[in-house]
Amino acid sequence: MNIKTLVLGQLLTNCYLVWDEETKEAIAIDPADEADYIIRKILDEKLVVKFIVATHGHFDHVLGLLELKLAFNAPFLMNSKDNFLLKRTSQTTKRFTGLSADPTPFPDNNLQQGNKIIFGKQTLKVIETPGHTPGGISLSTPGILFSGDMIFADGFGRTDLSYSSPIDFQKSLTKLFKLPDSTIIYPGHGLTTSVKKAKLMIE
Repeated sequence: MNIKTLVLGQLLTNCYLVWDEETKEAIAIDPADEADYIIRKILDEKLVVKFIVATHGHFDHVLGLLELKLAFNAPFLMNSKDNFLLKRTSQTTKRFTGLSADPTPFPDNNLQQGNKIIFGKQTLKVIETPGHTPGGISLSTPGILFSGDMIFADGFGRTDLSYSSPIDFQKSLTKLFKLPDSTIIYPGHGLTTSVKKAKLMIE
């Protein structure tokens, strides 16, 4: 499994291009912004985009979504409990960045616990991780976790938003902490970390 990290937008969000080396089938996780740049990197690697995935519905994770979807005609996958956030994309983008934003499409498929995303010979399993947002998900394969805004190298995602749930967040962390300590975490912002290091932050 190949992983390329693109750091995008004013909030420096991580977009991940993940692909199978043999078939070049790929997914784009969190098309944060700067769609032209994402598209160029996809073309540079000669990837075949099978799916576009959002770990949650916050504007800084989906600003490149519409252009990417139009460019590759790939299905958009997300947990639909965050659809209400997609409705607010233009409003929240304007408030936080002062910029305008394209309308954000709703997901073509609703990702739920245990769903599998298959591209080439690679598989990512969906773990529902609500708390930061109601529809937050993480994606795992042995040794690797894409955590969205759940876990960062220097802390954890916010739970003080009006729709956040600290209780759900703790349950989600408990779920993720069952993964092996050596699992490498690819977060929504910042550098990679590991399950072991994340556990140490709350001890």
